[in-house]
Amino acid sequence: MTASGVTVVDHPLVQHKLTLLRRRETPTADFRRIVRELSLLLGYEVTRGLALEDVAIETPMEPMVARRLSGKKLCLVSILRAGNGLLDGMLDLVPSARVGHIGLYREPSTLVPVEYYLKLPDDIAARDVILVDPMLATGHSAAAAITRLKAAGAQTIRFCCLLAAPEGLQVLQDEHPDVPIVAAAVDRQLDGHGYIRPGLGDAGDRLFGTR
Repeated sequence: MTASGVTVVDHPLVQHKLTLLRRRETPTADFRRIVRELSLLLGYEVTRGLALEDVAIETPMEPMVARRLSGKKLCLVSILRAGNGLLDGMLDLVPSARVGHIGLYREPSTLVPVEYYLKLPDDIAARDVILVDPMLATGHSAAAAITRLKAAGAQTIRFCCLLAAPEGLQVLQDEHPDVPIVAAAVDRQLDGHGYIRPGLGDAGDRLFGTR
């Protein structure tokens, strides 16, 4: 389902696995495994627009013209720390992709993102970038990360998450209307602490077994 720059991947397997993630009783090991599985499924969708080119090859039977990826190479960028849960699965899908990391945390009283780490490939301007973070809540962290990516020279950026809140979608689309968003679901709203409702809790804590 696609509307105004947002694609919600409503495939039955995606929705089933997302339900397993939402359950309070899902243990850390299972949560981590399911996030990895979901990242593969979401990865198919977020890479859908990659350019292809024709190339002459020989199969065991005969010559043919087949198709392969063309143009820019990929860079996967994780918003630390929870983004690494999605990053691992996407690297299974595209193992040749370069990897970048952006460290951001939300200041507890203002929910404003604070950057503490940035490491990107030198040639990011020549790459298609997929930015990953499980939760698009207030949208401020994702928007700040995209601003930093653009400042570093990134030209083509897509954002991929598990869950989005309407408030976060609005912020991200207001600040970066050129960035397509792929999500497994759009939930009801944020609560007073900036958490997505009904959500799945804190994705980082559930991935890494912390509180």
